[in-house]
Amino acid sequence: MNKPVRIAPSILSADFANLGNEIHACQGADLIHIDVMDGHFVPNITIGPLVVSSVKKITQTPLDVHLMIQRPEEYLEAFATAGADILTVHIEAATHLHRVVQQIRDLGKSPGVSLNPATPLCAIEEILPELDMVLIMSVNPGFGGQKFIPASLDKIRRLRAMIEATGKEISIEVDGGVTPANIAEVYKAGADTFVAGSAVFSTSNYSLTIQQMRIECQGTQS
Repeated sequence: MNKPVRIAPSILSADFANLGNEIHACQGADLIHIDVMDGHFVPNITIGPLVVSSVKKITQTPLDVHLMIQRPEEYLEAFATAGADILTVHIEAATHLHRVVQQIRDLGKSPGVSLNPATPLCAIEEILPELDMVLIMSVNPGFGGQKFIPASLDKIRRLRAMIEATGKEISIEVDGGVTPANIAEVYKAGADTFVAGSAVFSTSNYSLTIQQMRIECQGTQS
C-alpha cells in the first residue's frame, strides 16, 4: 500500500533574523516542524510559545511542535494556545505518558511520542494505539546537521509492523539526517513524515528541495 508523503522543514536550521520569509519560502511543505529544547533534556536551548505564536500568524501550514523538554505536561497548554497542531513529547521525559497523551487530546491537538535512538520500541507498546504519530529520532537530539544513524531503518521497519498490527492509522515521523539522497530508503522502511532541517535550509531553493524529496519517495511507489 502506498503511504502518504509529508515533508516537514525544521526551522531549527532557518535564519531566525528572516524567519517569516524563510517559512514562506517553504512552499509545498506539509508541516512546519518546530523543535523546542530546554537545555536540560537536551544540551541546547531554542524557542518557546512566543515564537510558535508568531509563526502561527504567518502560515496556514500545520505546526508540528516537538517538545524536547523535561516535564512536558507543564507546558502543553501554553504551546497548544500558541498554535501547535501536533504536540510530540519524548517518552524519556514523560513519567506518566498516558496522562500526557490524554492532556494533548483534551487540548484538541494531535498527540505524538518520540523515541531517542537508544530507546527500544517496546517502550511504546502499551501506548501505541492511543497515538496519531510516533517520531523516531535518527540522530541523538539536541543539534541540527547530524548524520542519519543507519540502524534507524530497522527500527522504522519494526515500528511499521507494530502499527499494522494495531489496525490503526498512525504516522511514523523521522527526524535527523534525512536528505534527498536517503529519503527514499527511509520511506521504503515505513516512514511517511520527514523532518528536514539543513537538508532544506542549506539549499538555494527550499521549495524545489521539498519537491525533490517528495519525488524521491514517490519514485519508490508501485
